[in-house]
Amino acid sequence: MKKLSLSLLLLLLFVSCNSTKNVAEGKHMLTQNYIYVDSVKNNSSDIQKYILQKPNPKFLNLPVGLYFYNIGDPNKPKTPATWGEKNPRSYNFIKNVFSEKQSIAYAKTFIGLNRWFLNYQGPVIVSERKVKNTENNLLTYYKNQGYFKSKVTSDINRDSISKKATVAYRVSKGKPTLLDTINFKIESLVLDSIYRNTSTPSLLKKGNQYNDKVFRNEASRVLKLFRNNGIYNFTESALGFYVDSTRTDNKTNVDFLISGNRLQETDGAYINTPYKVQKVTEVNVTTDYSFTKKGEPLIDSLKYDGINFLAHRKIKYNPKYLSQSIFLKPGSIYKDTLRNLTRNHLKSLKNFKSTNIKFTPISGTDNELKMDIFLAPIEKFTLGLETEITHSNIREIGSSAKFSITNRNAFRGAELLKLSFLGSYFNSNSGPGWEFGADASLEIPRLIAPFGLNKLVPKEMSPRTLFSIGTSFQKNIGLDRQTFTFLSDYKWQYNAKKTIQLEILNTQYIQNLNISSYFDIYSSEFSNLDDVAEAYDTANNITTNTNYPLSTDINDQVPEALAFMRKVANDTSFKTTNSDEYNDALNILNRYNIITSDFLIPVLAYSFTYNSQTNFNDNNFSFFKVRLANSGNALGLLSNKTNVNNKKTLANIPLAQYFKTDLEYKKFWDVGGNSVFGIRTFLGAIIPYDNSDIPFTKSYFAGGSNDIRAWQTYELGPGSRNTGLEFNVGSLKFLTSAEYRFDVVSKLKGALFIDAGNIWDITGSEFVDEESKFNNVSSLKDIAVGTGFGARLDFSFLILRLDVGFKTYEPYLTGNKWLKNYNFSNAVYNIGINYPF
Repeated sequence: MKKLSLSLLLLLLFVSCNSTKNVAEGKHMLTQNYIYVDSVKNNSSDIQKYILQKPNPKFLNLPVGLYFYNIGDPNKPKTPATWGEKNPRSYNFIKNVFSEKQSIAYAKTFIGLNRWFLNYQGPVIVSERKVKNTENNLLTYYKNQGYFKSKVTSDINRDSISKKATVAYRVSKGKPTLLDTINFKIESLVLDSIYRNTSTPSLLKKGNQYNDKVFRNEASRVLKLFRNNGIYNFTESALGFYVDSTRTDNKTNVDFLISGNRLQETDGAYINTPYKVQKVTEVNVTTDYSFTKKGEPLIDSLKYDGINFLAHRKIKYNPKYLSQSIFLKPGSIYKDTLRNLTRNHLKSLKNFKSTNIKFTPISGTDNELKMDIFLAPIEKFTLGLETEITHSNIREIGSSAKFSITNRNAFRGAELLKLSFLGSYFNSNSGPGWEFGADASLEIPRLIAPFGLNKLVPKEMSPRTLFSIGTSFQKNIGLDRQTFTFLSDYKWQYNAKKTIQLEILNTQYIQNLNISSYFDIYSSEFSNLDDVAEAYDTANNITTNTNYPLSTDINDQVPEALAFMRKVANDTSFKTTNSDEYNDALNILNRYNIITSDFLIPVLAYSFTYNSQTNFNDNNFSFFKVRLANSGNALGLLSNKTNVNNKKTLANIPLAQYFKTDLEYKKFWDVGGNSVFGIRTFLGAIIPYDNSDIPFTKSYFAGGSNDIRAWQTYELGPGSRNTGLEFNVGSLKFLTSAEYRFDVVSKLKGALFIDAGNIWDITGSEFVDEESKFNNVSSLKDIAVGTGFGARLDFSFLILRLDVGFKTYEPYLTGNKWLKNYNFSNAVYNIGINYPF
């Protein structure tokens, strides 16, 4: 494999020495663009998009795609027949030994391979025409910024020997033009009344620099103003700006003209018609529209809240609930915002393939509209299947599958009833394991709450309620855990960027069925306890190995280990002479109690999410989320009982009692050339109370493909400890990452990243050693740092990811902690789907 990689590298290096092999004589390949604005180099992404010709994309400063293209040959044969004429010996040999069919397939293989290389971008040849058009683009750009006297020139620097060239664009902006007098001329009394009664100020202000974008935004503002006040027929063509360019003092007067009439076609002639405020007086909703049924009669109809509900067959939706998604009611003034809100709300029901809204004037009137809504339903029952390959430091390669069936409009209120079944099988460190689970969920597109609380959230915010119940059974995963969950969840869109979520009694019951295999699964704990037993025998001058080694029989491990740990806990002399081993024994006992304990976890949580991303292609956005959760506070009032470990119980089940806060922030920048730079920061803390333990499933961990990628899942921490255990958890977590993503060739993307963070303990437990605790700011020295690179295949709908993480700073090492294990043999290879953040 190493020889193959080396050969490929040498091949690329050889080809790169002749990157202009496909550049014709007298032509030159573009290698670099330079932009100088007032003699200062400018690499702004805002300007780069106006450059019509860009050099071939580069990876690590090498045009890898071009090298692949150069391996191909544009002049090679395109058909098997011509290929055979060019390569008669090999073509005829295959034909004589096998058949002509095989020789044709043989030729097609080489033709296809050559075509594959040529699919990459060839050398970008400098075009004087495109350079000139780029000059015009830059000139237009700066004039639109108010630099009316700007000038743009260009120089093409050609090297005839290397057949390469660079282009330098030089921009002289001159002085900017400022807005002076601004006059608004509105020809319609109706429009003038609407404009003067608005509280939104104009974006055009005296003294501001001229900017074409501001004018476009002002036009958009006025358009929205009129269309949200009943002027359905108002269009941007009715707006006009007149800018006085005759002044010589770098100032300009602006006339904002708003026409008072629109052209209306009547009997083939166009006449000027004054604008009027229009109302929606009739609303019709077709609930089973499809193109194939167009023209068929509507045989079922209902009327609710003034809205006519129609169907070609039978109305299957309860009009009471469907009408809640229609915000333009009969008799209301037309508003664009309500039209868009209606469309978005109907889409959010997840019951319709398409939602089409049409407005037509009612005959005989000039101020009344009819609104027709055509809803094309999705199939009532749909099936889903998801598969996944899994791997971790505890689990070897395994596979899982999830099958689901969804029933739409389950109770005629656009509800989604979903049944899911999950199964997985894999090999773990302790042998083969499997998991089986099932859950049922009901999503209701409104708030279901008593005492009229549902009225606190307006329908415009698209509220929804989710009820879910499920269970799962595991074998040879942890301690053969059995889990039951119930969830009631409320969520609504406060505005386009803000989402609020409430989890009401998100209750989980965890039961461990196989605690006798604890030390078999967590073998490192047993090994550490053996070391304690050896020290105990030595300290007590026991020569018959009474305690060491502990039994290797799985049936005897747990009772024997528990008895020994309790003996150590009560031995004050051993605590004095062997404090480290004494603490190790208590730590192992404490972890055993937490891991093997059953838990009832009733959570109340509030989440707030801010996301400024406008669409999937938006690479300039911010994301922030805060989640505040409490477990056990409400149900804890129902019981005063405790178990033998003095933990509060409910129905004899230990009750998890804690407060938990998670903060996450992400920011992304589009840095040009299809490259993106992003950062992510996470801070989380969980604090137990009333002598409760923190359930293992709710604790924090570090490492993994979406975390600190230089360490495997559960491998890092806590603090400066290097426990060597199969799992490491904490009650405080800090994580921050930075990643630069860029194109390589075609669908292949690259990434360079740095991750930093760790977990600590902040519970104040006596069982936790000092190295694991977060005491003060000095504990930040325990932050681990990992760096690396990644490759991603972007299929638009799915991204396959490989990240290689190198341990850069290891807080648990003694002496030099930087770059000590910075090599491929200690690197962690992460395979994932989609981006890590």
